[in-house]
Amino acid sequence: MSAAGEPSLLVRGLSKRFGERAALQEVDLEVRPGEMVAVIGPNGAGKTTLLSIVAGVQRPSAGSVSRSPSEVGWVPQQPAVYSKLSVRENLQLFARLERVADVQASVEKSLAQTGLRERADDLLAQLSAGNRQRVNVAVGLLSDPPVIALDEPSTALDPTQRARLWSFIGEIAERGGAVVFSTHIVDEAQRYADRVLVLDSGARRFFGPPAQLAAGQPGCEDFESALVSFLAQASA
Repeated sequence: MSAAGEPSLLVRGLSKRFGERAALQEVDLEVRPGEMVAVIGPNGAGKTTLLSIVAGVQRPSAGSVSRSPSEVGWVPQQPAVYSKLSVRENLQLFARLERVADVQASVEKSLAQTGLRERADDLLAQLSAGNRQRVNVAVGLLSDPPVIALDEPSTALDPTQRARLWSFIGEIAERGGAVVFSTHIVDEAQRYADRVLVLDSGARRFFGPPAQLAAGQPGCEDFESALVSFLAQASA
């Protein structure tokens, strides 16, 4: 999926401290147009902190992000949509909150991009978990951002719903969008990402193609065991 060219997103020396704890330590990252980058690592590695800073939800203690928050579509792990509103009403509400220039046009485009046009008048409460997550992504696309950041987007979805969601996210990259996502399902990183960023204790340990990481851990049966082996060596 990845494309050559200037990066759509550049992160340099990003650090974040909460009191004495360093959640991120001088992390660098780049995502090119049409590329999908996965952020993986143990619980507490700093994945959500990194993505929330990229999206402008949090401010870094140090470092820089090349995009303003208005240029990054943010899809948090917990959908911030309203179950008593319809799909269209949710999108209209968030389009107004984001102050997009043409609310109706943005809503219609987002419905078309996510394949939700036929469900536009359904209440969120009537949708499956997979479709609710598609609405969550649709909110992130309202401002037509060049970069979209997704925090564990497939959490709580069954295998069929996950496959449909990743097919849809892949289409965003195919249209030239830069996609960066976190996941605790390591197989998703291997299957869908062009490159993976491995974080551990807030520090960048690896950034490159999944196959490159796996090749450095001979004898491992799968990508997950290769990642575990890599992290054990990195912390030794």
